Amino acid sequence: MAGSDELPAPPSPGPPGPSSVTGTLVLTLGPAITPDDVPVLCERLSTLLRDGGGHAVALDVGVLTAPDVSTLNALARMQLTAGRLGCTLRLRHARAELRALLALTGLDAVLPLAGSGVEHRGQAEQREEALGVEERGEPGDAVS
Repeated sequence: MAGSDELPAPPSPGPPGPSSVTGTLVLTLGPAITPDDVPVLCERLSTLLRDGGGHAVALDVGVLTAPDVSTLNALARMQLTAGRLGCTLRLRHARAELRALLALTGLDAVLPLAGSGVEHRGQAEQREEALGVEERGEPGDAVS
């Protein structure tokens, strides 16, 4: 039979944008992320979490074609945004190149993959402030 050796095409990741699967809000990213996209994506995530009432978000990153530092920046900032709103964030359909970048930068510890069973170890914003940040006063304030 002709074509019997062919494998079916993988399912389409769907249109970019939010959807809901089994109580988890899903946000599809890609195919590329630029530095200008970062604040827009964080605002979109905030709106989705506030309006959708979810406590878990899956970022579908399967259509990202060439993940780079802008991609990592966006993902890290989106994780911080979700954490500030008391929500969890996981990556779905991450390709090998993105997984390698996450591991290389150590972001795999705070950006877990959906279904991996790995829990993130904490958020960067929970670390102590840099020295001198709290000690500085406003110009004109008396120094004590």
